[in-house]
Amino acid sequence: MFGKIKSFTISLIAGANVVAVVVMILVGFADHVNPVNYATFSSLGMLFPFAALVNLAFLFFWLIVKWRMAWIPFVGFLLVYVPMRIYVPLNLPLSPPEDAIKVVSFNVGGYCSALQEGDSFGQINEYLRESQADIVCLQEDNDSWRKSEVIYDGLFAYNDIVPLNNSGMINRLGIHTRFPILRRERIEYPSAANGSVAWYLQVGNDTLIVINNHLEATHLTKEDRSQYHQLIKGDMEGDTARASSRHLLSVFSESSVKRAPQAEAVHRYVEEHRGQNILVCGDFNDHPLSYTRHVVADGMKDCFVSTGNGLGVSFNRYGMYFRIDHMMCSEDITPYRCQIDSKCDASDHYPVVCWIKIDRKP
Repeated sequence: MFGKIKSFTISLIAGANVVAVVVMILVGFADHVNPVNYATFSSLGMLFPFAALVNLAFLFFWLIVKWRMAWIPFVGFLLVYVPMRIYVPLNLPLSPPEDAIKVVSFNVGGYCSALQEGDSFGQINEYLRESQADIVCLQEDNDSWRKSEVIYDGLFAYNDIVPLNNSGMINRLGIHTRFPILRRERIEYPSAANGSVAWYLQVGNDTLIVINNHLEATHLTKEDRSQYHQLIKGDMEGDTARASSRHLLSVFSESSVKRAPQAEAVHRYVEEHRGQNILVCGDFNDHPLSYTRHVVADGMKDCFVSTGNGLGVSFNRYGMYFRIDHMMCSEDITPYRCQIDSKCDASDHYPVVCWIKIDRKP
């Protein structure tokens, strides 16, 4: 009798593990689904780390209780190798060559010191000076009058800033570089205060197209952030937790629907210039397993996935610890040692830092 109960229990747990594997696969590849058609399902990719942790718990359970059954979670992890590598890449560190170009992409939060105690403008100023970057792409690069006086005069030879709305006050994209700016093009898509701009830089004998992006934000209210924080901490139970989860998923889904055509517009621009040296960076406002990142990265090298390590959390507020700032390059560019620099906490984003080298064409 006891043997039958034990066998039934093992079968029941194995079945639960299979279900967990199926869920992990579904959320792991949710980034392939266009949110315009299936908004809720497309947003489930952000749950991938939780699904992976559940499967990991099953793996430890089987190794302790019945090791032969460990094949179920093991096969599950093999099936989600691609999303696992995107979410948590592991790479051997390679030092960039001496002639590599250092790139920094940073959402500076409008230099708003309210986000951080002390002088965030001064912190960012000092960080950019010490970085000795060759190309700096900034999002929310709004403090133009102090910038021209304090930061960029004498630091970068070439500077350009583009307002993303008619007033020019809400959001701006900026590029600051030691390379001559040949021209710029705005990538057109509908948005009140977001946008993408392609700058053409003269890098030696090559032309490098740098596309800086600030895609649609999620627009969470203060109450939404509070609910999310409580859910993550496990401070909500029962009907309240379910209602909050549905509400937050709805908010995330709505914003992903707005970002989808923006990401597709950037991808089309890259495709139209295929064969040229292209670098895409900025605040995508979406996690690694999102449709947004998936579309923009199609046909590109994701610099962090290719050369970075770990989660690479770039957003650092409200308990929403995701990598929403990304950097990609075309196939004719080699990235090195892409990293999220958490030492600079003067904004609600951390800078993305990467070295790139253009592979010379014969």
